[in-house]
Amino acid sequence: MQDANEGDVQSTAGAQRRIRRSPLLFTTPLVLLALLTAILLWEVIRSNTTAEAQTEWPWRLHLLDMDALGSLLAVAGGAVLARAQYARTVRPYLGWRGSWQKGHLKEDASAWRVGVLNGGQHLAVIDTWDCRLVLAGQADSAGAPWVDLDEAVTELTAAGLVVAQDFQIIRFGTGFPLVGTGGYETVLVGAFSKRFVRDVEALYLRFRVTDVVGDTHERVLDCMKGARTDLNAPLD
Repeated sequence: MQDANEGDVQSTAGAQRRIRRSPLLFTTPLVLLALLTAILLWEVIRSNTTAEAQTEWPWRLHLLDMDALGSLLAVAGGAVLARAQYARTVRPYLGWRGSWQKGHLKEDASAWRVGVLNGGQHLAVIDTWDCRLVLAGQADSAGAPWVDLDEAVTELTAAGLVVAQDFQIIRFGTGFPLVGTGGYETVLVGAFSKRFVRDVEALYLRFRVTDVVGDTHERVLDCMKGARTDLNAPLD
């Protein structure tokens, strides 16, 4: 599996992708189906040999009755298709929204508020939550590493930005549930002042979640996307 920092982060930002399937609930039915198919091919070939040949090795090896084998194949094939359909039904739809608002930073200053949501109908839980920071003047393709929130905050404060005055980034622990709302209610990810928007070229947040069938999904947010377009827009 390739991390986004190994290539161009901009090419993955905004796109949700499934990066892992459940070995138990996805791989096992496929392996069973492949095994039964191989047995079916063996029995078909064996049945077309002469009776005399079937008394000798390896043609005398009889694995399963054709009727039972047909039933097992139908069950295994149905399980694979049902799993695929169910996985699509419970798949999380990870979205985000950003807008200029007040009330998230000190002195009620204007802030670019970014929130995430699970627009699907079922629960997803967070596995990991990483940051990638590009300060103004740095090349976005420089390959800055993904770091945890503490390291990102340390780098931001070293650049002169102040927590709660210029920015706040919410910490999400492993297992935090993103409840499927089926709507547009977002969970706050971060709030950023106008100074932050001017001093930080890009702030990417990469979060990976696991859905109810054990598949892992990833989305990379570009928190600064759209912030500069509305930077001087009047607030309600």
